[in-house]
Amino acid sequence: MPPLTYRPNDRWSHAGGIVYRDEAGVRRILMVRARPAPHEWVLPKGHIENGETADRAAEREVREEAGIEAESVAFAGEIAFTSPRGEPVCAAFFLMRFVREVAADEDREMAWCTFAEAIAFTPFSNIREILRSAESLIARGLS
Repeated sequence: MPPLTYRPNDRWSHAGGIVYRDEAGVRRILMVRARPAPHEWVLPKGHIENGETADRAAEREVREEAGIEAESVAFAGEIAFTSPRGEPVCAAFFLMRFVREVAADEDREMAWCTFAEAIAFTPFSNIREILRSAESLIARGLS
């Protein structure tokens, strides 16, 4: 596994994952329904807990939200936005390789989409950019 190429920083309050797997030769990306707005498809993400690295937080959030165990393989970028509650969020995202299904802690609908479908499904331009970054990492062989 190549080393993760990111530097932890104090800006990040959240971390998330772009989980991929191959199904019959087609690369698929994990998307989940947003909790505050269930009509929206998003990447799994959540708060980084005290003492937790961003990549481990992303792995935990993917497991809790989707019931998917995945391994972080590369840093894909960060986004900043204001939450629906008015809180500032800065989230680090990691490209993650699917390992296996496990029990989820949350009851969220999930879908495995192609990159094109995932980009079309999400209404957020910053998430579309993170997805394009992850797709580029895979194309460069960094997965």
